Amino acid sequence: MININFTLSYIELYLIVVNIFSFLLYGFDKLQAVRNSKNIKRVSENKLFFSSFIGGSLGSIIAMFLFRHKIKKLSFILKFIFIVVLQVAVIYYFKFFT
Repeated sequence: MININFTLSYIELYLIVVNIFSFLLYGFDKLQAVRNSKNIKRVSENKLFFSSFIGGSLGSIIAMFLFRHKIKKLSFILKFIFIVVLQVAVIYYFKFFT
């Protein structure tokens, strides 16, 4: 019998949860966009950016390409890239300078 011991740190668990949430948020917004009704509320871009900013960038990227959502909107892509670059810079700083 194979015994596999698998544990996650709090930061890993947080990142998994926030990326799943971000993925679902982008998927929900795409569903609302496809319905294209005047009475349907969409998820604001600020909420989408915030879900990416707090650690959900990977889930957001996967959802953007899987659902083909917001990938043609240049202003959105540029802001999203800025968030990812900022996250990479923060990770780099904490990895090498602390």
